[in-house]
Amino acid sequence: MKYIMIGTACLVVIGIIAGTYFFEKEPHVTQPETPEISDPGSPPLQAVNEAAPVGYSLQQEQLQITYNNGEKWIQVPVEKENLFQGEYSGREDELIEDSYILTEDLAAFLYARDYSVDKSVRLLFSKDKGETWEDAQVTASSPPIRFRKVGFINESSGYVILSADRTMSQELTTVYLTKDGGESWKETPRPDTTRLIYDGGFVDDDTGFLSFGILNPEEPDLHVTQDRGNSWNKAAMEIPDQYKRIFVMAKVPFKEGDHLTAYVNQGPNGDYKGGKVKGKFISEDQGRTWSFQEEVQPDETD
Repeated sequence: MKYIMIGTACLVVIGIIAGTYFFEKEPHVTQPETPEISDPGSPPLQAVNEAAPVGYSLQQEQLQITYNNGEKWIQVPVEKENLFQGEYSGREDELIEDSYILTEDLAAFLYARDYSVDKSVRLLFSKDKGETWEDAQVTASSPPIRFRKVGFINESSGYVILSADRTMSQELTTVYLTKDGGESWKETPRPDTTRLIYDGGFVDDDTGFLSFGILNPEEPDLHVTQDRGNSWNKAAMEIPDQYKRIFVMAKVPFKEGDHLTAYVNQGPNGDYKGGKVKGKFISEDQGRTWSFQEEVQPDETD
């Protein structure tokens, strides 16, 4: 019995040794390594206004601009949320219309900080394609703004138009002017109306316009200054009978030849010929009086 047990044990040992030997001789199947997942990084920026000569992006929660179709992006030193502060904040996936200027020679952005801390409205601008920036105070204090617009007539003269403190269909509209390229701003007297502003702007250093009435307008309400905003008067617009209560909202006039031209829209409820046809008016006395010329299709004014 003893010899049987010893023999069995020897066979077990020999089996183990043989099994180990043959296992080492067999080719091993290597388990595939877990591939490293590389961080693809942020997606490339895409300009909101791709057709414009200078583009901008609000991706990555910051404002950036490009002068070469996205090959290089320049970060604008302003908090994105400050570009949309106020009673009206727009869609926030694109800049508020007329609140900025983007050209080869000037990048400018109106903004306001948190009103609970700082009630000022400011203009951040660069004249060297974003290499350096200037941050100018337009006004030290303003209620939350609704309408905002910035424009420059030339390198030195520019304007900012703000409306604020709206109550139902009334608000205050204020015009600020600069003569030093945007470094300093001066408030002008307000026009004698508290209607909601629709549009505004200047055609030269002295002549500017404010157009009012966006809630159920019945006729154009265009005010003109010819003394750099020191006084405002309502312009006289001769509306032919067939167009009364049709052409009711005037856009900012512009120079055309030896006169001024203004397009007058139908308003939010317009349905004349589809609601898109506009009236063309001209003025030969720098905007004091206006006469009707013709109907124009929307594609003629774009």
